[in-house]
Amino acid sequence: MDHSTTDVLVLGSGIAGLSAALGAAREGASVTVATKATQPEGASTWWAQGGIAVARTAPRRFKEDIHTASSGTSDPEALDVLVQNADAAVRDVLIDTLEVDFDTGGDGASFDYGREAAHSEDRILHVDASTGKHIHEPFLNCLAAHDRVAIRGNTAAIDLLERDGAVHGALLKSGDEVRRLHAGATVLATGGIGALYGRSTNPAGATGDGIAMAHRAGATTTDMEFVQFHPTVCVADGDPFLVSEAVRGEGAVLRNAAGDRFMPAVHEDAELAPRDVVARAVEQEHKRTGRVVLDVSSFDFAETFPDLTAMCAEHGVDPSAGIPVVPAEHFLCGGVDVDTHGRASLDRLYAVGECARTGVHGANRLASTSLLEGLVWGLRAGTDATGTTVPSQPVSISTTGAGSPPPDEALRAAFERLQQAMDEHVGLRRTPDGLQQARHDIRSIGADVDAWMDPSARRGVHELRSACTGARLIAEAAAANETSVGCHYMERPDAPSAS
Repeated sequence: MDHSTTDVLVLGSGIAGLSAALGAAREGASVTVATKATQPEGASTWWAQGGIAVARTAPRRFKEDIHTASSGTSDPEALDVLVQNADAAVRDVLIDTLEVDFDTGGDGASFDYGREAAHSEDRILHVDASTGKHIHEPFLNCLAAHDRVAIRGNTAAIDLLERDGAVHGALLKSGDEVRRLHAGATVLATGGIGALYGRSTNPAGATGDGIAMAHRAGATTTDMEFVQFHPTVCVADGDPFLVSEAVRGEGAVLRNAAGDRFMPAVHEDAELAPRDVVARAVEQEHKRTGRVVLDVSSFDFAETFPDLTAMCAEHGVDPSAGIPVVPAEHFLCGGVDVDTHGRASLDRLYAVGECARTGVHGANRLASTSLLEGLVWGLRAGTDATGTTVPSQPVSISTTGAGSPPPDEALRAAFERLQQAMDEHVGLRRTPDGLQQARHDIRSIGADVDAWMDPSARRGVHELRSACTGARLIAEAAAANETSVGCHYMERPDAPSAS
């Protein structure tokens, strides 16, 4: 099998991966970015709406807000790293390097900082309600023009090249070609696990590939039970789209089918309560009354959120009548366990962004901190990853197998079975019996995948393999944690339902 080399291999092309590539390239390293995305929309960063939070003049309050939203479970050291580096990283990369045109106030000179749920002050930089794509596209263009960075699109990583407790690159698949790419250091930036659920705000390719590869190679994963659901996702025509938390920050309220506003009775912060609280309340009211809408009549929605207004029109939704919403899988707070520089438990392996567990989010993520975490940890990991040498001897890995390719309908059916198991048993509310059933179903699906597995198998088989691994890790971590906290909510058959 052919193989090539690079100083630093970055797997993934969202803000975390691109930040890692930029950090490494600034240190003089040769960098290869391999991504299975074929267009910007293939990365979760492109879909981010609300914005990116910064500390401004109150870093202590920012740190307190993140910690409170996490139900007191975030890691203090990780919080210090995020908050202390937030403003400098945003200024350096997004404003000075990429020249992102963040919204400004009426004077046109100062930034128009927004506010979202569980934030105690206005601190969120944004571009309308489509901040992600205004960051992602110029970032891709910047690195595509960089003489030390090579971007390989439509290229999926299917396994890490591990030897003696160290990672030396990855096995990559592009079309029908499978080849090894050896690296001095490898950075996982493969995003989340949204495809494990039937309804998600993530792109379809979010199958947890990086987490699964790291687990197979022997890396430690942590906090996998903490899967965050966004409370306001519109599914009017069956094609879900996110309705940014910034809309509730502007004054929108949630009403049930009877027109009653229900959040004030659930939490003192009402619609601006932490996401896990709002999501469970929306689910409960939807189940009880049949419908929940986001009432935006208290402000000029079209003027304030023109991008969302256009999206509503595209999906046949009239905002003046209320935007119908339901919760949907949004973000994984756990992942590959890393330190403050993104270093995993295996030598030469890093993880950044949603596939990493930095400790910042704990059991529940504060709105508009994911882009910031990816930026800060990406830069730190990319800088730290330089200076290691590419292995002099190729790492051997099996590239042949006895798997038999599944029919398309069998592969689709297996994915749907997995999503059904996760939706029914590993969603917003979980029970011990449900988690046991989910683990049984996941093992059954995994057995089918093993029979199909071969390095030359088409990408969908490898993605389903990753999805099964991620689903098993989530279900096992949920079953092992009997305490309801943040995103992880355990319902006992003998206890009354709570929101």
